[in-house]
Amino acid sequence: MLFLIQVSITLPSIQKGKDLQMHTMNEAEELLLKAQSGELDSETFIQQLMGLTLFMPIYEKHQIGGLQPTTGDQATPLTLEDESGQKVLILFTSPEMAKNFVKDFPGYGGGLLAEFKWVIEKVGVGYSISINPDNELGIDLEVGMLQGIH
Repeated sequence: MLFLIQVSITLPSIQKGKDLQMHTMNEAEELLLKAQSGELDSETFIQQLMGLTLFMPIYEKHQIGGLQPTTGDQATPLTLEDESGQKVLILFTSPEMAKNFVKDFPGYGGGLLAEFKWVIEKVGVGYSISINPDNELGIDLEVGMLQGIH
């Protein structure tokens, strides 16, 4: 009986579908899960997300195994356009979550870990943002959600 209770306690946060791999969730992934399940309203979610570290794929002219250049060149984050032409900044909760997605974008094999607040300060709020795109543990933030938060 005790074993069944332990299993029922640990299983709810584990894989809901084929895209989620069984791994220890970081703080950002736990926050996304709470937002998806309706435990957080959007304002609380954004406020808590601001202090968390996310992975931003960065274009590397010369592939150096994930290391970032130390020159003064400005970093080019991975952005895509949605069907309406709006730019979408691509972020991930960890470098591991980015691996499958970025393999289709040559030059974006590396990146940097940074607080979400810092990312917003550097790239501005004129982007929609997709965190963990093409993954069940992902979320899209429209431009309007980010106005006035930095």
